Amino acid sequence: MLHSLLSGDYPRSRPLAAILLIILIGLALTPFLFPGSQPLNTAAKVCIFIILVASYDLLLGYTGIVSFAHTMFYGIGGYGVAIALHSAGPHWGPLALGALSALVLAILLALVIGLFSLRVRAIFFAMITLAVASAFAVLASQLSDITGGEDGLSFRGPALLRRSFQLFEEPVFGIDITGKVLGYYLLFFIALGLFLLALRVVNSPFGRVLQAIRENEFRAEALGYRVVVYRSLANCLSAGMAACAGMLTALWNDYTNPDTTLSFAIMIDILLMVVIGGMGTLYGAAIGATLFIIAQNYLQVLMGQLSEALSAAGILLLPLLFHADRWFLWLGILFVLSVYFFPTGIVGKLRSLRK
Repeated sequence: MLHSLLSGDYPRSRPLAAILLIILIGLALTPFLFPGSQPLNTAAKVCIFIILVASYDLLLGYTGIVSFAHTMFYGIGGYGVAIALHSAGPHWGPLALGALSALVLAILLALVIGLFSLRVRAIFFAMITLAVASAFAVLASQLSDITGGEDGLSFRGPALLRRSFQLFEEPVFGIDITGKVLGYYLLFFIALGLFLLALRVVNSPFGRVLQAIRENEFRAEALGYRVVVYRSLANCLSAGMAACAGMLTALWNDYTNPDTTLSFAIMIDILLMVVIGGMGTLYGAAIGATLFIIAQNYLQVLMGQLSEALSAAGILLLPLLFHADRWFLWLGILFVLSVYFFPTGIVGKLRSLRK
């Protein structure tokens, strides 16, 4: 059973397996282990970004494609759900229709971009995707009648997923099973299913061809594989997963706007997570996303507490150095150190230690 779920691609390192198990159990039991809205929101964001980063790793790590249009597909998913629920009301029918429409649009757009752009050199393809993503972000900001413009769209999800909904009259293990908890577990299991699907894809014959193209596209072409077709299919699969992540983000927040899904800063975050976790592993997406999101949400608070403690102890300069406003500086330092000491990412380092 485990062999089937993991597609034969085991962690191949006991510390790595332990870390992945801790992440899985922690995310599965977050509502019970860490009560409160902030831990639940953080865990939901981790689940979403694991899928988003895994989908990008499918392009960059397994196929060798550098794309800057990933947030565009992420935004298409978010806006598809938001526009449908905002226009037709908080029902499952509009939600399904919006999700399906966004998924189809993302895949078709990825196919068009792939077929017309993947024939060029890698750097030119990256520039093309950057231009398309920028144009889409401008379009989303200007079509205010449809997308809400810079203000975005607020909407209500189905009644079953609202915080006011109560599944049981009595708490379960001390926790009220509200619609928000149900929404979290819906998000968790969808994210887990998509991750296992991606793991199956990269360990299939199709995934082996993608890796062969990454290593030497001319040799793959000489063996009879149509490189552009395989790359375009990988682009479509990656876009579909990114759109699903965008849908989950919009559904969880009951809101979407250009900053939450289409921002280029999100694209930078995705790249950082891929590099930190390890490219071409998928497991690296889980570790990179978890570490980055937790640092993003809690590093500033921890630094503020450390700064206050150092100031109370009468220590000079250090309270200023560890001030909460400098959390992003320390996050950048941690990233540089991780790249220096883990050039193949955390997953690659743990696997090399085993060897």
